[in-house]
Amino acid sequence: MSAFVPVPRRSGSPNARGSQHAASADARLADDGERLVVRGDWTLPHYQLLQDAIRAVGDAGNTKELDLRQLGELDTAGATLLSRLVGADRLCAEAQTAGLPPERQAFLRLIAPAAAARPSHAMHRGNPLGNALASLGAATLALLRHQRRLLGFIGLALATLIAILPRPWRWRLNALLHQIDHTGLRAVPIVALLTFLVGAVVAFLGATVLADYGAAARTMDLVAYGFMRELGVMLAAILLAGRTASAFTAQIGAMKVNEEIDALRVQGLDPTEMLVLPRMLALVLTLPLLTFVAVLSGLTGGAAVAILALDIPSTQVLGIIRGVPLQEFILGMAKSPVFAVVIALIGCLEGLRVSGSAESVGRHTTASVVQAISAVILLDAVAAMFFMEMGW
Repeated sequence: MSAFVPVPRRSGSPNARGSQHAASADARLADDGERLVVRGDWTLPHYQLLQDAIRAVGDAGNTKELDLRQLGELDTAGATLLSRLVGADRLCAEAQTAGLPPERQAFLRLIAPAAAARPSHAMHRGNPLGNALASLGAATLALLRHQRRLLGFIGLALATLIAILPRPWRWRLNALLHQIDHTGLRAVPIVALLTFLVGAVVAFLGATVLADYGAAARTMDLVAYGFMRELGVMLAAILLAGRTASAFTAQIGAMKVNEEIDALRVQGLDPTEMLVLPRMLALVLTLPLLTFVAVLSGLTGGAAVAILALDIPSTQVLGIIRGVPLQEFILGMAKSPVFAVVIALIGCLEGLRVSGSAESVGRHTTASVVQAISAVILLDAVAAMFFMEMGW
């Protein structure tokens, strides 16, 4: 808590009278062990004293009664400790039952839920290895929950697609064409430029290494096989993951913040059908096209280096490219629709998870880019191992 707000007592109230006799502050169990008595000023100057008292009490969740009649001053620090001691819901309920002043009840209702949601710093002062394992476990569970949510969303999108396929009057062709223009056609220049440069760099690096073995003439083979099978589709997918997934998240997130998605649901319209499917189908149609552009641009960059810097005849370069089996190109292109579905649905899912503010839009936009790029690299690695094991 960055600010500590003292809540004034009412003159002559039982709490005020109690605090006049309290030299400090503490919490202790009554003799019957079923009543937790809170006494004194629960304020920042007594913070360490109160923490010791809470540790001495131990688990206060089993007590039947919370006695607040002797509670004196109370500020944010004291309310935080009280909330962690007995729980936010119980503290707010007991404050009302004990007849605390309305302003103090309102103060506890404001502070207690936020304080209870924060882990106590005392919990992190234990074994560092235990804390690290706890953090690792929490991160693993969060990752598993997210993967389960993503798989469910993929299933929902595919089920919605199957449901509207036999109903042409529900196809949103205008939205689909709009998304094809924005996600595909406008991405062609950047994809072509970057893959051309990557092709040139791969050719330079390949020539440098292969020259040591007297095989610089085989540089174009490296570029041709690399771009047709792996680099073309992966570079196009990564560029779209950074460019398009973030755009999907920002667009849908802004609609969520402005409650436009709630308005669609109120009108009986399905946001998955209206917003998600046009984006997913647009990417499924455009990513293979962009992959083809990336392969051509990468081969052009490699060929330029081979012809201009390595003095390899252009007829030999074309012969090498024509000599690459068609299977290599087909295996690369076959991965692009899968990458398109994953990129589009990650962007849309993060957009639908936006809540409340523009800050949430930015946070989920960053998350969608990271997840989409990670998913592309992971799926490409799995596909490469699968193809290798199958002998393709």
